[in-house]
Amino acid sequence: MKNKVKFCGLSRQSDISAVNRLRPDYVGFVFAKSRRQVTQEQAEDLSGQLIKEIVPVGVFADEKQDTILKFLKKEIIRAVQLHGNEDEEYIRKLKAAINVPLIKAVPVEGEEDILKAQKFSADYLLFDRGRGGTGESFSWKALRKVLAKQRIKPFFLAGGICERNIKEAMTLDAWCLDISSGIETEGRKDEKKMSRLIGLLKEE
Repeated sequence: MKNKVKFCGLSRQSDISAVNRLRPDYVGFVFAKSRRQVTQEQAEDLSGQLIKEIVPVGVFADEKQDTILKFLKKEIIRAVQLHGNEDEEYIRKLKAAINVPLIKAVPVEGEEDILKAQKFSADYLLFDRGRGGTGESFSWKALRKVLAKQRIKPFFLAGGICERNIKEAMTLDAWCLDISSGIETEGRKDEKKMSRLIGLLKEE
């Protein structure tokens, strides 16, 4: 596959069985307040059943750094995604304390948001609409305009990616496509939708 893929918001045993078969590059466990939120105990159980090729990502929002370090020490996660109002000072301090990839989510309304985000020292950015979880895309035209002008930090593309628009998403030079609502039916992860999306990615 040209694009890496992350299936985010896993919460059930059946979700783990599905991803172990389909093998996305990353999966996300949401610890921030969300309808997809899981407890430490749930995540520890689910993460422990993942095949090693899949990287479990912890999704946090304005969390105490000691809490994040605890998740890493227990090997529940192997990458950190920040989805709150964390500033560069927070990111630098956390980055100095960990040795796993650090992803900073950025709400995008226009080109300026993408450009301003380049100052963050996170390993990756994640471009999304609002604070995430809306199931809606931001205007990808803004991203195209920035990419036409300059190189930017490697990024995850999130927000409303589904079977209908994944082919377009694949043209945006994202390091990884981050998918959550697009693989759900009635708020639950749907293995058939996961499988179809992986199939579309493999066509390239």
